[in-house]
Amino acid sequence: METLTSVYLLPGMMCDERLFAPQIACLSRDYDVVVGDITGFDSIGAIADSVLSTAPEKFALAGLSMGGIVAMQIMAQAPHRVERLALLDTNPCAELVAMKTRRVSQLKKVKAGLLPVVMRDEMKPNYLASGHGKQAILDLCLEMAEDLGADVFQRQSHALRDRADQQETLRNISVPSLILCGREDRACPVDRHTLMHRLIPDSTLVIVEGAGHLPTLEKPEATNAALLHWLGA
Repeated sequence: METLTSVYLLPGMMCDERLFAPQIACLSRDYDVVVGDITGFDSIGAIADSVLSTAPEKFALAGLSMGGIVAMQIMAQAPHRVERLALLDTNPCAELVAMKTRRVSQLKKVKAGLLPVVMRDEMKPNYLASGHGKQAILDLCLEMAEDLGADVFQRQSHALRDRADQQETLRNISVPSLILCGREDRACPVDRHTLMHRLIPDSTLVIVEGAGHLPTLEKPEATNAALLHWLGA
């Protein structure tokens, strides 16, 4: 390729570039790959502003979980900047009351120094499909969370709690769009992705078998293939 296309990857809550290690290795052969920082602010709008401030004028955008929520906000704020959109294991809806209530308890525990306990007992069990290699991925998730720390957990929790519903945003998207999720994702189930597929005209839906909430690590080959097809490779 004479001109590299910039691909921005936005990780999920309490994750960093390690979430996308297989994708970075694959896509960097042909694309300028950047992992955006979604840790510095306590609102989805402010995080989106931060990503846009560092991104080129035009770029392809892929977000997983909270990263997908930020990606949808970017589409609400600056749709003309995004050439292609991929939403992975995410949710276009505002936060449910039940989850807001659960966050109160989680935040209290994290403020008391119990971030590893919250990640281990309340979040990690919802992440992955059963199978070989699950423990190593769970260990990596805990390592990423501990490296980011309690302050980031609190900011991201507040941002997710107060996020806007983005279904109307999705109806107005006209760029090539990929909707991808693990078949066994319990955090953001398949029905959320069929909804997004219906809302975005001419989008492509890919359901990755044998994966849960983190197909980038659970089934990297299938995820990479879907992303390469989305990018037109």
